[in-house]
Amino acid sequence: MKLLFDLFPVLVFFLAYRLAGFFPDALAPLGMAMGASPSTLPLAIATAATMLATAAQILALRLRRRPVDRMLWVSFVLVTVLGGATLFLHDPAFIQWKPTALYWSFAAALIGARFLRRNLIRSAMQAQLRLPDPVWARLSDLWSGFFLAMGALNLYVAWHYSETVWVNFKLFGTLGAMLLFVLAQSLWLSRHLEEERSDA
Repeated sequence: MKLLFDLFPVLVFFLAYRLAGFFPDALAPLGMAMGASPSTLPLAIATAATMLATAAQILALRLRRRPVDRMLWVSFVLVTVLGGATLFLHDPAFIQWKPTALYWSFAAALIGARFLRRNLIRSAMQAQLRLPDPVWARLSDLWSGFFLAMGALNLYVAWHYSETVWVNFKLFGTLGAMLLFVLAQSLWLSRHLEEERSDA
């Protein structure tokens, strides 16, 4: 359920982009109101929908008196600033930078915490896992590297491929990469968990 909640804005972006591409005439008045041309209509609609979806996530949590995750606030600020720039300037580059900015924000938080002798991955996962200190440190470094690589990969796809390819990558490519990374990480961690059990 948490995964679906986290993926909600990405799914909204993808579906809104597709719908705008399938029904351009029906959405043309909305595009005109936003100042979008027929060629920029799908991305403009998708960007606006994602901004609303992220705001709706925060509003839903607040209404249910649940805490808003810090990274959701970061995502909201990024999509508002960069999405707003895309809509105002009619330039897709800003919203295409958003995933990279978010990934690199995650990486910066992890790396910065390590310099302060804190491990954010350990703080988030230590209730479920018992691992040696060096393994926690390695795990934090792996996540930092993953986020840095994903941010760079997002820019590479955005700059070297069509807008449609980037939109598909934004959902399927990043989700696939995340699943593969988590699977590889689980296999790696299972060895250390077995070592922990044998030492106990």
